[in-house]
Amino acid sequence: MIVRVATAADEPAILAFMEAIIEERWNRPWAPQEFTPAELEGKLVLVAEENGEAIGFAYGQVFPGGLAHLNVAYVRPENRRQGVAKALTAAFAAGAREQGAQHVSLDVDVSNEVGRMVWQRLGFTEWAHRLSAPVDVIEARAAGAAAGESYASLHVQTDDADGVEAAVAKYLPRLGGSAGRVVGPRNGWVAVYAELVDRDRRARERLASELSNATAAVVCAIGVEHGAVVRYALFERGSIVDEYQSVPEYFRPLPPGDVVALGANPTVVSRLTGAEPARVRAVVRTASSPDELPPAPDLLQQIAVVLGLEGAGRG
Repeated sequence: MIVRVATAADEPAILAFMEAIIEERWNRPWAPQEFTPAELEGKLVLVAEENGEAIGFAYGQVFPGGLAHLNVAYVRPENRRQGVAKALTAAFAAGAREQGAQHVSLDVDVSNEVGRMVWQRLGFTEWAHRLSAPVDVIEARAAGAAAGESYASLHVQTDDADGVEAAVAKYLPRLGGSAGRVVGPRNGWVAVYAELVDRDRRARERLASELSNATAAVVCAIGVEHGAVVRYALFERGSIVDEYQSVPEYFRPLPPGDVVALGANPTVVSRLTGAEPARVRAVVRTASSPDELPPAPDLLQQIAVVLGLEGAGRG
């Protein structure tokens, strides 16, 4: 097997390889465009050849400033696991170095676990995530974020309001928050409200974890986000044990398993809060769009009733 610079005679094989790539692994949310030889103009294009037949190819571009980007490295299925991709990548790196490059970047599909392992073995490390969204979704979510309000509360399953207040005073400033408001106990829960809890979900759930550790109590962080989504997280001994989001893919597409994981677990909820599992299943439900559920503030209150939380959200 040899790796060489491609010539015009290789164009039919390269076009066939590109068609195979699209057919085999096109997971991007937009339709592929027709690939033409013009795409290769000015690029570093290499072909792997065995017994006079092309078995794979790679191409990319060298940019000013010492960076080269490897657009594609493809090997026919019957020739994989034979070091062809490694040889193509090494040859591309060598050619890029000759043109002044010091680094090589590439994109890999998040679902391509084998490919990711191959690149990692060759020295590539992850430094960024490329995200995409349909234009109409961005516009709709941006409008919803501007119009919809986010607010939340924490509920600690204890009657020791003084202990909760002391823990809030200790941990809230560490997370960048100002003084919080502690209310209760009501129905066996002490509620916590703070501006940071309203606006920053990560800080909210971090504080919930700290309070669960400090008080050795179950803590529920619950709220409305962007006026459209209800979310809660239940903590026990500082660890999250159940997580719910009324529209699991509201913020970004998720793998199917993650979508399922953002549904309420009636058994866990019942154990931690005393809620009836049947009521949890009936009320704490998910959907693909906010339009398929009650308005988020109403859904929040329905869920709060099931969980036995008074003053959920705004208080």
